Amino acid sequence: MIADTAPFWRRKTLDQLDAHEWESLCDGCGLCCLQKLEDEDDNSIYYTRIACKLLDLKSCQCSDYPGRFAQVPDCIQLTPGKADQFKWLPTTCGYRLVSEGKDLPAWHHLVCGDREQVHEQRISQSGRMFSENDVDEDDWEDHLIFRAG
Repeated sequence: MIADTAPFWRRKTLDQLDAHEWESLCDGCGLCCLQKLEDEDDNSIYYTRIACKLLDLKSCQCSDYPGRFAQVPDCIQLTPGKADQFKWLPTTCGYRLVSEGKDLPAWHHLVCGDREQVHEQRISQSGRMFSENDVDEDDWEDHLIFRAG
């Protein structure tokens, strides 16, 4: 019997991933931590440049990942069981791609081995975001960057 040498994200479903594999799918872009606005007319979701107060604006990492739910009660936890709800995630997101049966992009750290590629390829908004603490919520609409989907 020949062992399957394909990477785990190609041979396993999201439900089959262990905790380490699940966490490693995150490319570190931080886009899921940007504030989003919903268009009341057509329910479209728009990303803003306004980041959660816990997001490091340069590294795009959560400054309190283990304690994020205590500090940000509406923080959304991504889990395999919610994969059908991943449509609001960016089309580049590893979780979304794997849930849709697609491969990870060449710049993803699991493919290229370099966690900085997500920033160098300008997938993340590193250095181009504002903290939600610094922008009045009434002005978030002025900072739209793209539509989800």
